[in-house]
Amino acid sequence: MVRLLCSSCYCKNWQWNFPFKPQSLALTYILLFSGTTFPKNGQTVTVHYTGTLTDGKIFDCSRARGKPFSFKLGASQVIRGWDEGVAKMNLGEVAILTCSPDYAYGARGYPPLIPSNSTLIFEVELLKIDS
Repeated sequence: MVRLLCSSCYCKNWQWNFPFKPQSLALTYILLFSGTTFPKNGQTVTVHYTGTLTDGKIFDCSRARGKPFSFKLGASQVIRGWDEGVAKMNLGEVAILTCSPDYAYGARGYPPLIPSNSTLIFEVELLKIDS
């Protein structure tokens, strides 16, 4: 079960409860749009996101910085969970990406923010798709 408090503030007052550890990548839609505007490998996507550990600690938030994040999909510029998860999102959708360590930073982690072998949870909003 995932519990999200105050989703309208995005980066403040979040609390997550996870009674399980995912085996790979889980994608849960918060705001689902019907449509056919999905990004393809090689396209640049722009997102807003909040990243948390399973204990609820926020380690990064693009909204707090006031600047969305852009990357080329499928070019290994981000963790595997993002390349695969964002590719399944429709333009304008908001989704929770739950990434097991093998879809995130694995045994190396990302010190000092992300311990080794961490499952990561991201709320991601797909804002823009460029060619």
